[in-house]
Amino acid sequence: MTSDRRRIVTALTGLGGLCLGIIMTLALHGEEPGAQSRGQRQVIRPEKGPNTGLPFSPGILVGNTLYVSGHLGRDPVTSGLVSGGIEAETRQVLANSLEVLKTAGMGFKDVTSVTAYITSFDDFTKFNTVYSEFFATDPPARATVQVAALNAGARIELQMIAVKP
Repeated sequence: MTSDRRRIVTALTGLGGLCLGIIMTLALHGEEPGAQSRGQRQVIRPEKGPNTGLPFSPGILVGNTLYVSGHLGRDPVTSGLVSGGIEAETRQVLANSLEVLKTAGMGFKDVTSVTAYITSFDDFTKFNTVYSEFFATDPPARATVQVAALNAGARIELQMIAVKP
């Protein structure tokens, strides 16, 4: 075999090994060659959301799944809690969460799971009445947990997961 042929065979062998390595890496990470990356993490920060200055992102989009941080009933302009009790806070929490969903190209119909943190089950019926206005039919899976206290004296905090079809 001539020197030129050896270089060509060596180059093709190296290229084949490189391609095999790429394919194996993608396979180990659950992705197919040519598929759009499913594992990319994108911060979702709506323009119309309260700015608390706290170290968290309002939402994180990974592939088609959106993880919405726990939100309180904060006014988007003042960042203070809205007045009016559990009903007003619940409406504002859901409005703030909707802004995160919309920024990611989603809506309440895409929400698959909600975790509700409530400071008193005495407010549970009022909370459910407002919650039902936003999730009237086929509501997402939900867990509701009573907690001793929430940040800023809030009565309710909601955390969500949404999936874009």
